[in-house]
Amino acid sequence: MLVGHEWADDACVYRISDEQAIVQTLDFFTPIVDDPYTFGQIAAANAISDIYAMGARPIFALNIVGFPLAALGHDVLSQILKGGADKAAEAGIFVTGGHSIDDAEPKYGMCVTGLVHPDRIMANQGAKPGDKLVLTKPLGVGVLTTAVKKQLRTEAQIAPAIKSMSAINRPGGEAILEVGASSATDVTGYGLAGHLREVAGASNVGIKLRLSTLPVLPEVMDLLAQKCFPGGTKKNWLYFKQFIDFAPDITEDEQLLVCDAQTSGGMVISVPAAKCDAMVASLQKHGALAHAVIGEVVAEHPGRIQVTR
Repeated sequence: MLVGHEWADDACVYRISDEQAIVQTLDFFTPIVDDPYTFGQIAAANAISDIYAMGARPIFALNIVGFPLAALGHDVLSQILKGGADKAAEAGIFVTGGHSIDDAEPKYGMCVTGLVHPDRIMANQGAKPGDKLVLTKPLGVGVLTTAVKKQLRTEAQIAPAIKSMSAINRPGGEAILEVGASSATDVTGYGLAGHLREVAGASNVGIKLRLSTLPVLPEVMDLLAQKCFPGGTKKNWLYFKQFIDFAPDITEDEQLLVCDAQTSGGMVISVPAAKCDAMVASLQKHGALAHAVIGEVVAEHPGRIQVTR
């Protein structure tokens, strides 16, 4: 076992030869949007993207389903599964089966298997002082989906967030294979700060973030000013701020942005400074939704994150 649960990595990795290792991950959740097809796409993208975050390529997936068939019917379930299958096809893999149970609340996700060379794993432990940090999707989907739940926005009005959640992180995976990197993680439930804290702790390094460089979805800061954010974001902020040194001019709303709980968020890639421009260019070439250099890895304050304007 090359990567287990010790450092909260995105997937486990098991060596099968000197040239090949198996990568496996599992993820599922309740509906984040009302449309069943879109929900299937988002859940599948979220699960498949863990493989890319490990520097690997996915090879197949299995469905995980909890569903109230008597209440919602076969058509809704079919649309969810079609969304997942179409997203898997976009990643170039097959859904080879799965398992379902009757459940009062719909749940859907995937167990995804991938392959990686044992020397090219992108684990949380790999970040090195001097690396630049590159983010591949904008932040704020937690805030925007909460706005829909609170009826402050419709799903049509948060189309950029839905597009972001539905996008697989293949561009980040392709860029890592093309350029090379030290480490990578995806940004999901613990928010940007939480997942970078995992990298900082695992790699025994410090991290510096520049708030002004963070890509943010439209209307997110306006909604934060209205105190619209998910409970998970507040929990992230309350817990992870013990590891974060916010500059005095960073407002509470901006602190919450850094901790916003993402669904199917982007990747943060830790890349040697000499390769940073090539990484940004590769992400652009492969169609990443963002390619923002948001900070750097430092030797100082290991395990901590410093956020400046």
